[in-house]
Amino acid sequence: MSLTTTSSEETFDIAFKLGKMLAKGDVVTLDGNLGAGKTLFTQGLAKAMGITEPVTSPTFAILNIYTTGIVPLYHFDVYRISSYDELVEIGYEEYNQGDGIIVIEWANNIPELENEERLVKIDIERMDDVSENARRITIKTYEGKELSCLY
Repeated sequence: MSLTTTSSEETFDIAFKLGKMLAKGDVVTLDGNLGAGKTLFTQGLAKAMGITEPVTSPTFAILNIYTTGIVPLYHFDVYRISSYDELVEIGYEEYNQGDGIIVIEWANNIPELENEERLVKIDIERMDDVSENARRITIKTYEGKELSCLY
């Protein structure tokens, strides 16, 4: 599924709608160039999950954990991680036990993440030729995950 947004508010709204459909054990990967809106998208997901604390990019921390929502949100930024083994070393498998939802920015750095059983893969592409805030959001998900309410 591919959707086009023309503002950060529309991008946030799509993330919010998707966040309402996520379930424990889902792994959401977010890819896109710098400034594409990966953290904004995560903020929309988090709001849908009832998270009340500010959601920021874990660029330097690598992992931010949010527990004020319906289920925990484990927010990884793997921009500086170069292998799945390195991700495991920082505790990824401990958080991937099905009790919460995992969001991983820059997931294309770790191809093994494509093998996640409950993968929701999101690519955000800037469309600067249309406008500064226009984005093409492509969502691929595992079989059985309904996305019709995003239209």
